[in-house]
Amino acid sequence: MTPDSSINVLNQPLTLCGTDPVTGFFRDGHCNTCAEDQGSHTVCAVMTAEFLAYSKYVGNDLSTPRPEFGFAGLKPGDPWCLCAGRFLQAADEGCAPQVHLAATHLRALDIVPLEVLRALAVDAAKG
Repeated sequence: MTPDSSINVLNQPLTLCGTDPVTGFFRDGHCNTCAEDQGSHTVCAVMTAEFLAYSKYVGNDLSTPRPEFGFAGLKPGDPWCLCAGRFLQAADEGCAPQVHLAATHLRALDIVPLEVLRALAVDAAKG
């Protein structure tokens, strides 16, 4: 698997999303993607209790530990590379978490409009 160029939604080098827990399709802490990443794990989001409950409700339990996969479960405040489609779904439902634009991959824009990301940005400049 060859990653796409590491460029963020601001057309700058992609920054680190998170390493505790280690996130990303490649489990390298970045929201890099490639053709094999069918979920487009490209949105660097900061988990909230509301989003984690929503994600569990719609079938993707991110908060329950899964030791058999080396996954401790996410908690509010954890940064995580979310699937762009799930993020947009949560935004449409009014429960999307905030995002780090500098750590959100450019390919997220294939699914999520930039104005939606900017509205939920925690980055100081907000692009």
